[in-house]
Amino acid sequence: MKINPPFRAEHIGSLLRPRELKDAFGARSRGEIDEPRFHEILERSIVDAIRMQEEVGLQTITDGEFRRVAWSTGFISALEGLGNAQSIFEFRDSAGNLQRWDTCRATSRLKRPRGITLDEFEFVRRSTSGTPKVTMPSPSFLHFFRLGECADPKVYPKLDEFWSDLIRIYQEELAELGRVGATYVQFDEVPQAMLCDENVRAKVREHGEDPERLLTLYIDAVNRILEQRPPGMTIGMHLCRGNLRGRWMASGGYEAVADRLFNDLKVDGFFLEYDSPRAGDFSPLRLIPREKFVRLGLISSKTAALENKDDLKRRIDEAAKFVPLDSLGISPQCGFASTAGGNPLTAEDQKAKLRLVVQVASEVWR
Repeated sequence: MKINPPFRAEHIGSLLRPRELKDAFGARSRGEIDEPRFHEILERSIVDAIRMQEEVGLQTITDGEFRRVAWSTGFISALEGLGNAQSIFEFRDSAGNLQRWDTCRATSRLKRPRGITLDEFEFVRRSTSGTPKVTMPSPSFLHFFRLGECADPKVYPKLDEFWSDLIRIYQEELAELGRVGATYVQFDEVPQAMLCDENVRAKVREHGEDPERLLTLYIDAVNRILEQRPPGMTIGMHLCRGNLRGRWMASGGYEAVADRLFNDLKVDGFFLEYDSPRAGDFSPLRLIPREKFVRLGLISSKTAALENKDDLKRRIDEAAKFVPLDSLGISPQCGFASTAGGNPLTAEDQKAKLRLVVQVASEVWR
């Protein structure tokens, strides 16, 4: 059995929180239970999630992001210097309904007073013989959703200083993860995927920014972080167009960003959404360098309907016309619960989809 990442069957990170854990978060916020009782419920829930991943046959194991209120908040709340501010972008659904949401803004100099993902990693490592995967938002997340207003100009009169502080924080986090034995890290990247959407690009221009300049900025930030990556650490990037209870923020195939994204970024591979026509066709995969892996996000985490195994195999064959089959693998298109509320499906639906990921991978890559 292969023990080094990546694996043919993967999942993105977040999992549906059990009812008991959701209730415990609420009870803690109301002061109805103390911290020891809350952490007892939290850690028991995480262990149950780990056992579920092992049972379906996954080798990549996460804590389901159960310690976080949302996929990005664990990282953001661990930093000093950030406050809330409304995003200039909105979520939408198939009926065209829009939902506003809050992001973050630098209100003082950014600092990392403690480890951000270390506790998550160490708990998973103690609880499984599988390979723990650490997930965290890409640095673009702290800029894109406010663009030029991502920081108080009195604090960061020049955004170069903002980026220098942010990049140093990521370098410190990866270095400490490497010291404690982490070998697999996933950056969750939303802005670069959103730049595939011409409507998003137009809105960026309305705010006085150039989409191509932003792409350069975000690629450069990740590459500067990875200049100091620990030896032996695999870095993957998940591309996401937004995932909030089945809603999304953008559409559009990867062609607009593919050449620079796939070739200029110094990550080891990509987890790409391909669960709906919003992601476009597979032709941009022709630009993937031979040494990088691709995990096709063919299974939707947004809906309960279980995909057909033969249809999934057919789609893998279609993708293999553009990138060698040996470079490919399969995953859900995103996590099942980017926020604590989760997507509109059940724990049984989630388990069936993860089991399907493993079954398809074992049959395609024997």
